[in-house]
Amino acid sequence: MHTHGADEVHEHDRGLSHDLPVLARRRMIRLLAGAGAGAGLAALVGCTAEDSASENTSSEGTSSSAADCAGVPEETAGPYPGDGSNGVNVLKESGVVRGDITRSFGDSAGGTAEGVPLTFSLTVVDAASGCGTPRKGAAVYVWHCDREGGYSLYTEGITDENYLRGVQETDEKGRVTFTSVFPGCYTGRWPHIHFEVYGSLRDATSATAITNTSQLALPKDVCETVYATAGYERSVDHLGRLSLESDSVFRDGHDQQLAAVRGSVEEGYTAVLTVAV
Repeated sequence: MHTHGADEVHEHDRGLSHDLPVLARRRMIRLLAGAGAGAGLAALVGCTAEDSASENTSSEGTSSSAADCAGVPEETAGPYPGDGSNGVNVLKESGVVRGDITRSFGDSAGGTAEGVPLTFSLTVVDAASGCGTPRKGAAVYVWHCDREGGYSLYTEGITDENYLRGVQETDEKGRVTFTSVFPGCYTGRWPHIHFEVYGSLRDATSATAITNTSQLALPKDVCETVYATAGYERSVDHLGRLSLESDSVFRDGHDQQLAAVRGSVEEGYTAVLTVAV
């Protein structure tokens, strides 16, 4: 089991150097799309934002437009997935299917992640139908770091915790919603949330047949506001050294990954993103 500190550079989380075949494929998709090869890309395109995104926008959020369709990029799961691919497997534990992921569950230490409240929704749609069909009955597993940049199950001091991880089945609109806290920013990575899409809840809870792995990015203006609050002090310097354009995962394009966010520190934030698979 690996551990890390908030100032450690996560080599396995640097998507550009580790996922060159994926990035090459994504660049080829853009080239083909520019040449009008729409038919050949039918299985690789989707919408960038859900119908509710127009109600939840920030200056850098994703806008809703039927004309802006592209499949969610495949990204690295990083070194702390908790899905059995790197040691511990939280997906097979009773209690992982839940909406509120702020607390640990099961036989873990029972801790609660502290931070500015964040509720985020992912809407999974079918890429082959041109974003028009919600993926009802799919499942989404999400995980992210705490406000100090640590990951439950892996980081020293919280290896007995499993908070900020959870699974849900998509509803009739293809949507899942999680209650959490705003993640911190650690060395070398833009603030983000990891997610895996599965064909069904059964697939997710048996940790088999992942269909897509990607990451949600959070807007800079919101991050700066949140990181000015108590508990996020270390994130201020880390964020100041980064940009979406320099991040190892998002620098080759983040249009389909930048969430639309609104809210306040006092009342909490909401984030939305549509995921075309």
